[in-house]
Amino acid sequence: MNTDAIIEAMCNEIKQNLRAFCEQEDFEILTPEAAQRMSEGMRHALAAGGVAGFRDFLLQYEQEGGTLDHEGQLMRHKTMSPKRFMIPFGEMVLPRKIYQADRGGASFVPLDAAWGMQGQFAAVEVREAVLYSCGLVTPTETETMLDKCALFHLSSTAIKNSVNEAGELIEAHADDVRTHVHLEERAPEDVQVLAASLDGANVLLWERGVKRGRPAERPGKQQDKEQPTAYKNAMVGSVSFYGPAPEGHKRPARLQSRYIARMPEARAPTFKQHFEAEVAHAEIQVGEEAAKVLVLDGARGLWKYVEGRDCFSGYEKIVDFFHATEHLSAAAEALFGKQSPRAQRWYKKYRAKLRDEDLAPQAILRSIDYYIETLRLSKSRREDTLSQRTFFAHNKHRMTYADFRRRGLPIGSGVVEGACKSLVKARLCRSGMRWTRKGGQHILHLRAHIKSGRWDSFWDAYKQLARAG
Repeated sequence: MNTDAIIEAMCNEIKQNLRAFCEQEDFEILTPEAAQRMSEGMRHALAAGGVAGFRDFLLQYEQEGGTLDHEGQLMRHKTMSPKRFMIPFGEMVLPRKIYQADRGGASFVPLDAAWGMQGQFAAVEVREAVLYSCGLVTPTETETMLDKCALFHLSSTAIKNSVNEAGELIEAHADDVRTHVHLEERAPEDVQVLAASLDGANVLLWERGVKRGRPAERPGKQQDKEQPTAYKNAMVGSVSFYGPAPEGHKRPARLQSRYIARMPEARAPTFKQHFEAEVAHAEIQVGEEAAKVLVLDGARGLWKYVEGRDCFSGYEKIVDFFHATEHLSAAAEALFGKQSPRAQRWYKKYRAKLRDEDLAPQAILRSIDYYIETLRLSKSRREDTLSQRTFFAHNKHRMTYADFRRRGLPIGSGVVEGACKSLVKARLCRSGMRWTRKGGQHILHLRAHIKSGRWDSFWDAYKQLARAG
């Protein structure tokens, strides 16, 4: 490599650009505006220098000679073809030699192949910046951000295309990506508890669905029972590692969490497969000594799933404490009236019991039964009370909160509920957003790896796939 040639190309381009800029600007007096203009002029000059230097670097590796052997086939140089590439310094026009066999067929560009850009227009560093940003904000916001702080600029349309192209590749090789990520990561030290949770979050899809709520009544007009968009349940899973509880606390310290997320899918088979793979990977990392806990809310479908799978048979299972307290609050309101002092006293008393006493669920059921018999409840309040009683009756064996707290085990599913908000709601449920299942999954792949602290290993996997493809 001729380093001097690269330096010379960069310096000449910077000099020419900066000189031309300074000649047409007035810098007689230093003002904030003058300083800003100079900064911008230097920025453009440095970008032009970077493009020139990188182009010279690449052209040093251009194929020499009129023929070459490509995959056992003799090819001849046919023409020179310039192509526009987006690199970290901005847009670069690169002249490349095109080769083709004498009998025709697909052409081959050795220079593109050598630096991993066959079929690509954006350098891998540009793609990483774009995809990382779109995992956090929209393509339009990404376009604005890059315009403010990067030397390269892409339109929101080009950004969307990059996300979709990468998303297709990631989705097609999801198992390979996950395997690579798993091989690269290690569990934190001093893990004493492994806790798994899963939950759902509604996403608005571009799919027809039944309208919710009371239909509008318009005389003389046929009412459509469906609407062009519908909410469906995306699934989120978390696997968390906990260390010992800090001194003076009963709640264990959370060391790390890993997340997966999946767009709505009937019965969620893909999500379940990926969730179980994450759990199995974490189990191998922590070994047999760590306690294993499964924390869910009261959704019967989720409990039916986990209790029907042998892979969760060794887990201690518990209903999220805060979900249980919501049902306790609803029972208090049904018995004594919303916001009544008596309801508040009853709720506070039994919430403390539920957290600290082993037989609290049974005590709650006895209290509910007593007040059902002694209070004159309306039909609706009685039905609401019985509904809450059913929840505690069905889940009392999963409400061993006092025992969990004594042993330093987590009792809340706040990690996965927070993930539902952070992974799904904060990105996919902004005002006016509607999603296809495929498009939403492209974003969730990116976002889950970012939020799990797995981006670097994920990006290594993506680069390998992109080069192989």
